[in-house]
Amino acid sequence: MTAQLAAYSTSTGEAFQFWVLGTVAVIGALCTVFMKRAVHSALCLAGTMIVLAIFYLANGAYFLGVVQIVVYTGAIMMLFLFVVMLVGVTAADSLKETIKGQRWLALLCGLGFGILLFAGIGNAALKDFNGLGQANANGNVEGLAALIFTKYVFAFELTGALLITAAVGAMVLTHRERTERAKTQRELAEQRVREGKHVPPLPAPGVYARHNAVDIAGLLPDGTTSDLTVSKTLRDRGQVRDVSTEALQDLKALEQRAEDRLERSNSGGSNSGEGSK
Repeated sequence: MTAQLAAYSTSTGEAFQFWVLGTVAVIGALCTVFMKRAVHSALCLAGTMIVLAIFYLANGAYFLGVVQIVVYTGAIMMLFLFVVMLVGVTAADSLKETIKGQRWLALLCGLGFGILLFAGIGNAALKDFNGLGQANANGNVEGLAALIFTKYVFAFELTGALLITAAVGAMVLTHRERTERAKTQRELAEQRVREGKHVPPLPAPGVYARHNAVDIAGLLPDGTTSDLTVSKTLRDRGQVRDVSTEALQDLKALEQRAEDRLERSNSGGSNSGEGSK
């Protein structure tokens, strides 16, 4: 009877751990949803997953805790971070709805997931699970391994086959096999001449614009910007900084200072010549 009461009671350390880490997990989940930058949201989600792994380890589910850290936090979340940082997703990109009605569909799916989650938590809190102690008699890892490789071996193998197929499919979709001979520089130059395109190499970004950043368009002799100096991707995203007005104002100020200096030098030279006479 005492052992049964101890199983349903919570110690002070467990309660402190739950309330502290639970608060951190909830804050991380909220930051994942409300953060404006995708990189910050991914980092907050990684922190929430680490807290969940600690909960698994504290409850004796060592296999789930290790899987949570190695697979989800260590592999999947780091992959998300690398993709986000390489692609360069901004807050402005997330506001563009590429599929009509996707926000309402996401809200409906989230509501359904919340209902299932609360139903599962309520079912676990109100009912006792029979056979749990017998399944974990020799340890959680051994009991889980026995279920995976005996009773649920077909579902486990099918899931592994689906994951491998998804990975191979992603590699096939991203890989491009060359089916024709690559053109030489001379052939490419002749093609540009025949098509009437820009024959010389494209100008570098920031030419005559006081900056050489990739998001700053170069200036032509008349002060207008050249679209050839900035990548089409940056132009489509609206991430091009316009410094033509500032550069023109600085150029006018420089010309005015040069004219004033020339006038002073000319007036000084004429005065000295008159004095010598």
